[in-house]
Amino acid sequence: MLTDCYLPRLGGIEVQVADLSARLLARGHEVEVFTLTPGGVAYGHVEILNGIPVHRLGLRLPRQLLVNPLATRGLRDELKSFDVAHIHMGVVSPFASDCGFLTTRMGLPTTMTWHCVLDRAEGAVRAAGVVRRWAQSGMAMNAVSDVAATPLRRIVDGPPVLVLPNGIDIQAWRPTVGRPLLGDGIVRFVSAMRLEARKRPMQLVEAMAKVRAAAPRAGVRLEILGEGSERPKVERAIARLGAQDWISLPGRVPRETLKERYAASDVFVSPSVLESFGIAALEARVAGLPIVGRVGSGISEFVTDDVNGFLADDDEELVRRLTTLAVHPSVRSRMTAYNLKNEPAQSWDNVVQTAESEYARAIALAG
Repeated sequence: MLTDCYLPRLGGIEVQVADLSARLLARGHEVEVFTLTPGGVAYGHVEILNGIPVHRLGLRLPRQLLVNPLATRGLRDELKSFDVAHIHMGVVSPFASDCGFLTTRMGLPTTMTWHCVLDRAEGAVRAAGVVRRWAQSGMAMNAVSDVAATPLRRIVDGPPVLVLPNGIDIQAWRPTVGRPLLGDGIVRFVSAMRLEARKRPMQLVEAMAKVRAAAPRAGVRLEILGEGSERPKVERAIARLGAQDWISLPGRVPRETLKERYAASDVFVSPSVLESFGIAALEARVAGLPIVGRVGSGISEFVTDDVNGFLADDDEELVRRLTTLAVHPSVRSRMTAYNLKNEPAQSWDNVVQTAESEYARAIALAG
């Protein structure tokens, strides 16, 4: 596993790579992680984390920057004994990119998973031509959703780009008890995200203010779980709207607390447009919550409009859909029943088998 970011940092890529590694280990594979993320050992040393060797190649820099142009020096000798390399690409992944050049030169079978939507970067990636050359030389390309894979297919121009989705432990996220029947007439909306502009927390706050105005009898509440650089802006917006008594920002919480918050909520909402997958939304969907998100985001991989949630074309429709759920408990109940009865395709058993298929494809492409 070659990834810029990994535990103990917490984020989508970090947690997914760690969980996939653990599942592969349980299947009898030998897995090692090479990352720029500092951990509990000195630079260049190996830390055993959850039974997996983690090679720490990152420098301890201000603001937790993950930059080390010399990280791949000497890595060739480390990688020679492996059957396949799995590179994980994010929005900015210098180490993963360097590893792509290295494994290509080595002829090491490689699969590359894109965890991001390229959006405006698509033109630059296409112009550089590197990703196209990697794919056409035999690197097995995939992305976490069809939304993320679509621009890659345009870039590589021929070689297939498949989908290797994020995985979820379905039993771990299924509610063990039903939602408390408070009988207080309040409809509780919840979201979990990094408080960054890309995730659009400001737009969520503004949309929910309109929902509350449109459905005054619903007693709308909103809880946004997560942290990020946009928190001061979000706090000022909440104060400007006079929403301190019905919008809360508890910060980042552990998985168990997140599960508890979902069990005590009615609807999950994700305002992000550039969402490559949406693992928090999938967790909420498994917990039984109706999901409201945007058309064209990765959430459409596991949400069908008007079946187990709503997919909105724009923010105005997002407000309308959220208002519908605020004022119609029967719609919420119908969607919750569907989500609890029907398991999503992204169970870890399915995802690990897909990963193994990608490794076999990479080996075959490398000859």
